[in-house]
Amino acid sequence: MIQIVFNEISAAEMAVLPTLLQLELLAEFEILPDDLKLLQSGTHERFGVIDRDGRKLYRFRSADHRIYFEPSGEGIVVHRVLHKNTIRDFLFRTALPMGEDDQLKQAPAFWELIDEGVQARRSS
Repeated sequence: MIQIVFNEISAAEMAVLPTLLQLELLAEFEILPDDLKLLQSGTHERFGVIDRDGRKLYRFRSADHRIYFEPSGEGIVVHRVLHKNTIRDFLFRTALPMGEDDQLKQAPAFWELIDEGVQARRSS
């Protein structure tokens, strides 16, 4: 098993979910050491990849939620846990004619969401 670290924002996003849903999400989000190797080689089918300026974030889809994360020395850092409708609403508002990962990659608002979590972790 790999250590999963939630930054302050993603921890708060998880905390508002019912306990049973939190447990279900974490059970689905299981990442093994082999998964990390596949992520680094770019051949993992379970995770979407969002790449911008050389920085790669990965997206895990559950039924109703999206978990955005990246590997780190600590294991996995979860940046955001968002309900799928939040992302769909965002994508609908941007009205870009491309796939979800491509839209997110090019949307400054998405990267601001991610950076909020990074900044929150540094300040603690």
